[in-house]
Amino acid sequence: GANQSLRIVKNLIEAGSYQSCAALDDIICLFLEFTSLIIRMKLSGAYSLAVKCLAIARKLLDTSEGAVLNSYGRHWSSLCDLYSQILASTVDPSGRISRESTACLALMLSRVISVLKASISSESPNPVEESLVNIIDHARKSQLLELLCECLIASGSDIISGSTNMVPAACEACKAIWYLAHAVDIVSLGAHNFSFPLASSWRQGHSKLDGKMQEQDSLPDSNSSSLINIFVKSFLASRPMQIAVYHCLHNGLESAIHASLQLIARACLLNLSFCAIMCGPMNSSPEANEIEYGGDGTIVSDMFSLLSLCGSYLNKESKQNSNQKCKLSNPHALVVHCCLALATIAACLKSEGKSSASIILTSSHKKQRSRLSVLAHLSSADDTVKSCLQPHCAAATLALSTLISLENGGQTRSSLCETALALFPRMATLHTLLKLWLSDGSEELCRYNAGLLNLFGLRDGSIGLLETRLKWGGPLAVEQACSVGIPQLLIRLLTDGFSREPSDGKEVLTHRSGLSPLGVAWTLSALSQCLPGGVFREILYKREHLKLLTDMLSDMHLKVLAAWTGLGGGKKGVRELINSVVDILAFPFVAVQSSPNMPSTSASINSGFLLNIGSPGGRIGTENKEMLKTIEHNMPQYFQVLLEVGVPGCILRCLDNLNMEDISRPLAIVAKMVGYRPLALQLLREGLLNPSRVAKLLKGPLAKETLLDFLMIISDLARMSKDFYEPINKAGMVEYLKNFLSNEDPDIRAKACSAIGNMCRHSPYFYGPFVRHDLVIYLFAD
Repeated sequence: GANQSLRIVKNLIEAGSYQSCAALDDIICLFLEFTSLIIRMKLSGAYSLAVKCLAIARKLLDTSEGAVLNSYGRHWSSLCDLYSQILASTVDPSGRISRESTACLALMLSRVISVLKASISSESPNPVEESLVNIIDHARKSQLLELLCECLIASGSDIISGSTNMVPAACEACKAIWYLAHAVDIVSLGAHNFSFPLASSWRQGHSKLDGKMQEQDSLPDSNSSSLINIFVKSFLASRPMQIAVYHCLHNGLESAIHASLQLIARACLLNLSFCAIMCGPMNSSPEANEIEYGGDGTIVSDMFSLLSLCGSYLNKESKQNSNQKCKLSNPHALVVHCCLALATIAACLKSEGKSSASIILTSSHKKQRSRLSVLAHLSSADDTVKSCLQPHCAAATLALSTLISLENGGQTRSSLCETALALFPRMATLHTLLKLWLSDGSEELCRYNAGLLNLFGLRDGSIGLLETRLKWGGPLAVEQACSVGIPQLLIRLLTDGFSREPSDGKEVLTHRSGLSPLGVAWTLSALSQCLPGGVFREILYKREHLKLLTDMLSDMHLKVLAAWTGLGGGKKGVRELINSVVDILAFPFVAVQSSPNMPSTSASINSGFLLNIGSPGGRIGTENKEMLKTIEHNMPQYFQVLLEVGVPGCILRCLDNLNMEDISRPLAIVAKMVGYRPLALQLLREGLLNPSRVAKLLKGPLAKETLLDFLMIISDLARMSKDFYEPINKAGMVEYLKNFLSNEDPDIRAKACSAIGNMCRHSPYFYGPFVRHDLVIYLFAD
């Protein structure tokens, strides 16, 4: 009967006894039509035939023959219609029809990706490629992704009921979802040259200066984000779907694990709640009072188990045994994507203000050390420094860096930091790693996997290790870093991608990718930690270096950074960048204002106090009095460079690129600068007291410390000179101060009174406005 006929066809195909591609095409169509007939007529007794038909069709579709690939569009359309029928009407307790039909979709998308990747560098697409692009376009615009999510939900419900029949279908659904998103990314990326936002914005700026417009060369925005968002929304709303994805990672074959990891990493980039679910147990109720994050039964725990397995597999000493025990075809790729997923979870949690790595590493010291050790081992798998240029080593380094950076928000070194520092490379090794970062071999990492892993800043993990070692290593670590020239290397990292190289007597821009946004943040933080080592003279007193910092705050760079969808981008990335530059610029102010000899009358020593907390400059007054004298002596020179580069105006423009809740640090440095007349004059010329800016600040939801800083700015200006009375008055400050006099917070009332007192210090200019606004009545009211 039919079963015997299918068995004969299957045997012939497996024996390779077919010659005509046209015949193959007809056979595929026949099997898909026959399966559709069985499903439409709900012939449940013939479901086993449908499974065999789909399995044979999948075997035939797995080909690189051009004629078959040319007809993929027709097969794709038929298969999508069939898949919709299967999910809508089929009762399939065995899960085999769901598995085979989903596997056909995943296979076709996988073949499309292979061809597109091979042709990504060609001048123009051939007809085969165009037909494959049409498949991706159809899949993106249809309801296929929603259908695949339905398959995951059905699989999860089946798993919850105690069956594992639908796990294979769930694995194929995860593969298909990822392949679709990945294919859209490849089509969007094309053959673009790639740069991160910093290098990209620099090139755009210089192209305009040279009278030449250059194509945008940062990662193009793709439609895959909208696809991933559909997956994320469905995932967050469905516990069964969460269970299904967990089992894809827990019980799936290597291809399913590989796809699931990439899907998870991209989803975590888009949604913090998704990150939290990755850390929470899948076997407990969402309403449970006590949840052990990162422990057994969580997705991140499975990730570390997988990394441990891959680590033993890659270990040279046990490779022979591992080959016998473990049949992984590509452990390197598993390590890459597992580490990138962990790095993304950690980085996204930190961007939301989380300050403990235990959410991923658990609260168990034993597990913390074990998991960190796995990452440390993988980051230098062959015990040579150059191994950091291998993608899996770079990814492990990135994961290690981002995990420990979660601990960097505190003011004291945690036990987890102590554990991690013991596993970190020595300072000399970190120096070598930074030099390797500038090599052509490092640049190759930016082209790995068609450049699509640049969303995660794959190669910048070593900079994160350096930043942590400097932060927690104390003065000795700073001294070691400065002695081997690490600050100078950090400057070179910031300018990588900006260089001009001579060619035939002419200067041409070399196309390098530059630092990722995450790498920029780590580099600036590391530079800030190095300032007490004496390099502040080189960083802050040289016009070209200070201009480098302000160029990073250009409107063009901030715009590109805000649009960046990878790690370190978006509005949070803009905030992080501005705050990092502000911390460096504030170093001399903090050092001088933290001096034990600083008289309270010379300037408002409490202004911008937020910048004093944790600043390396705050320790100078007590730890290095000679350096403090040098800084105090050179403050006029520093002011001159700040004015030449236009730092006051640059900081004010930054305020316009931030949400009100994020302006605390830039406004704090304005409060410090305004205590010095040359800087105060430029701040006023740049619009510090522009009525619209003042209204936006004082009518917005300002944090208390930020409001106190602004009142201190007004008080300092009024105390400094009567020349500032008029701009204070034009800003409408009298009415605002009157309102602050009745504020329930005593600190705000006190600062308002201080400002009013200084507004009377030099002349009676404000007496009239005070009377007109009934301010005197407020002062003497009960």
